[in-house]
Amino acid sequence: MTDHYYSSNPGAAHDRRMIETVLRGRKFRFISDAGVFSKQTIDYGSRVLIEAMEIGTRDTVLDVGCGYGPIGLAAASLAANGHVTMIDVNERAVALTAENARENGIQNITAVQSDLYSAIPEEARFDAVLTNPPIRAGKAVVHAVFEGALSRLKPGGALWVVIQKKQGAPSAKEKLEQLFGSVEEVTKDKGYRIFKAVK
Repeated sequence: MTDHYYSSNPGAAHDRRMIETVLRGRKFRFISDAGVFSKQTIDYGSRVLIEAMEIGTRDTVLDVGCGYGPIGLAAASLAANGHVTMIDVNERAVALTAENARENGIQNITAVQSDLYSAIPEEARFDAVLTNPPIRAGKAVVHAVFEGALSRLKPGGALWVVIQKKQGAPSAKEKLEQLFGSVEEVTKDKGYRIFKAVK
């Protein structure tokens, strides 16, 4: 199967739908489509991450693998005087993110198609990096997400990761500990773990 949510240009026939939900006490409307991650509903792991993440009102944030935007747009609503950069390899997902920002009246975001961190300037630094990593893309890709986050965080900045125990949370935590030193398991819910790794 060549057509998956981490394809750069999914060929699946469009199947647009509207998802209405509440995240961090705010109502959101998201348009999703075939060929993107969790098209039917906001992924449960993403919800757990959204409720756990600590975002300051002036923070600069990077959402890696943004899909159609729930994590990054929730972060942008918290960082009202900051900015969220949202990246995904999937061009359909990036287009939906931009559309969903408009749909929800959120202007402090930039959505860019990017293979891992390729579209992020080398010198860019962030207060927080958020990711629900593409587990199905394989361990090498997930570890590359972690490694790239470390170099793009400001000192004291945090990488926030959601990962399911059965999909490799223990090995992900081990990799994060190698990179960051200490890693906090902030919460767990229905098999999902939220890790916070501070630079």
